[in-house]
Amino acid sequence: MSQRAAGVPDDLVQPFQVEASAIRGRLVRLGPAVDEILARHAYPAPVASVLAEALALAPLLAAALKYEGIFTLQTKGDGPLSMLVVDVTSAGDLRGYAQFDPDAVAGIAAAGAAQPSIPRLLGSGYLAFTVDQGQHTERYQGIVELTGATLAECVHHYFRQSEQLEAAVKLAGAKNAEGRWRAGGLMIQRMPDPGGLGSDGDEEGWRRAAAFMASSTTAELLDPDLPADRLLYRLFHEDGVRAYQPQALRFACRCSRERVADMLGALPRGDIDEMKADGESVITCEFCSARYVFSPAELEATRKRGL
Repeated sequence: MSQRAAGVPDDLVQPFQVEASAIRGRLVRLGPAVDEILARHAYPAPVASVLAEALALAPLLAAALKYEGIFTLQTKGDGPLSMLVVDVTSAGDLRGYAQFDPDAVAGIAAAGAAQPSIPRLLGSGYLAFTVDQGQHTERYQGIVELTGATLAECVHHYFRQSEQLEAAVKLAGAKNAEGRWRAGGLMIQRMPDPGGLGSDGDEEGWRRAAAFMASSTTAELLDPDLPADRLLYRLFHEDGVRAYQPQALRFACRCSRERVADMLGALPRGDIDEMKADGESVITCEFCSARYVFSPAELEATRKRGL
C-alpha cells in the first residue's frame, strides 16, 4: 500500500458497514496508481476524467464479489469516446485505457463544458462488467444500456435493471493543485434482512445512509490528507460505522513480450505478412503504452508458433 509523507494510506479499497442497518459499502481512494495510469497517455481532460472515475468504479464493484481472477469494466458507444476498458485483479492490480476520436473530443472541450455528459461523450451504447476466473470456469457478464448523464448514473441504471440489491454510487476524478490525477468512489448496498423479511424492513436506514453518502463532496473524495476511516466517520457516525481491513490497489499491466508474441501468432498469415513488409514492426500496449519491437524474422517466428 502506497503511503504519503504524512502517513495517510492511499490506493486502496476500504470496506465498511453502517452498523444501525443492513448496509455495506466500499470506499476507493486512488492517488499514485491513477496518476501513473493516466500519465502514460496524452488523454484530453474530458477523456481522462471519465477514465479516472472508471478506475475508481471497477474496484468498488469488484470488491463486492468473491472471485480469483480478473474483473473488467467496459463501455462501448458511438460517441467521441468510443470505448473505456478498466480491469482489476483479485490481487489489486489495476489498469485501464480509452479509445476516442481526438478531433471530436477537442470540439467538445472547445465548447467550454467542464465535464461533458455521458450521452455527449460516449453516445449510445452499453456498459458491461465481466468476471473471468480462468479457462476452466464460466465467465460471468452483466450488460446494460448506457443510461444517465454521469458514469455513476449509468451504474445506478445497471443495478436497477440487473441486480436484486439496491445500491448507490458516487464517483470523482480530477487533477489536484499539484497537477496530479486523483480518483475516488463511494458505494453502499442494502443487504437482505438477516431475519428473512427482505430489504423493506430498513427503508429509513437506507434513506439515511444514501443521504449521508450524497452529502460527501468531490473535494472529500479526492483529498489526499483525509484518511478513509476519517471520511467514513464524518459521513456515517450518527448511525455508527465499522471499517474493515482495506485492500491495497496498484497500477500493474500484464503485458509482456511473450504475450504479445502469442497474440501475433494467432493473427492470420496475411496480417503477419503486411506487418513484415515495412521492416521492424512496433506493437504498443494500449493499457501501459509499452512498446515491443519485432523484426521480420521474429514476426515469422511468431506465425510459426501459432500454427
